[in-house]
Amino acid sequence: MALNNDLLRTFIVIAECGNLTQAASRLNRTQSAVSVQLRKLEEALRVTLFERGARGMRLSPAGEQLLPAARRTLAEFERTARLFETPLSGRLRIGIPDDYDDTVFEAALADFSNRNPGVEIVVESGCTSAFAAAVEGGRLDVAICSAPESVPGEPLLSEPTVWVARDRMVLNQSEDVPLALLDRGCPWCRLPTEALKRAGRGWRVAYTSQSFSSLRSAIRAGLAVGVLPLGCVEPGMRILSSAEGFPELPASNRAILVGGAARSDLAGAMAEAIRGAVRGRS
Repeated sequence: MALNNDLLRTFIVIAECGNLTQAASRLNRTQSAVSVQLRKLEEALRVTLFERGARGMRLSPAGEQLLPAARRTLAEFERTARLFETPLSGRLRIGIPDDYDDTVFEAALADFSNRNPGVEIVVESGCTSAFAAAVEGGRLDVAICSAPESVPGEPLLSEPTVWVARDRMVLNQSEDVPLALLDRGCPWCRLPTEALKRAGRGWRVAYTSQSFSSLRSAIRAGLAVGVLPLGCVEPGMRILSSAEGFPELPASNRAILVGGAARSDLAGAMAEAIRGAVRGRS
């Protein structure tokens, strides 16, 4: 059987989700239909593309080899398909978190704008705790929800949450941990103190801010220890381990949320640009 872009797209989405149920939701298909597509691709290539475990599906060595080639093939097909598209126009309001690698959303917005110069983009960046209500109320069309817990929307990325300090910062386990904390009433604010309290370790507030950017600055300067998604760790920072007395933290999760009243063509194009930027980062 010949390969086709539909099979490759299904494979890529499964690889990104690591879960058939989530992949089926993104592809707007049943789980059984997605399983059939995967089986057809494996039979056509005569390889096993995933290893299945208790925590989901992981790429096999053959799957690792196929993934970059599949992405290149699908990207080229999509570029060809866009040659004669009519550019989109209109207005799109999007909410993006400030707790993420800035280059990812910069790439997504640049990609979308280059493809659709006639679309006016209005961006709200900051704490995402109010984004779900803003999308539901029609104040935002698309939002990236982010938290160290479950978040509403289509799963986009899950990565470790880590304790971080300046690379040469000396920490004594017998002393209270100097913390850099957010002060804006979201789950990120409570996470460091609650985790240390459960671990029986003392802490003191050394720095407070309402933005992740400022929080990272305090960590880089060596003023305090902070909690960040792994993708936000920068050169000059080091990740603190359990051997140093820092407890394990819940994963950082992000999801794309699209409003029911949003224009499907604009929202869909933006969502795909965001997925593409995340794939590029990964």
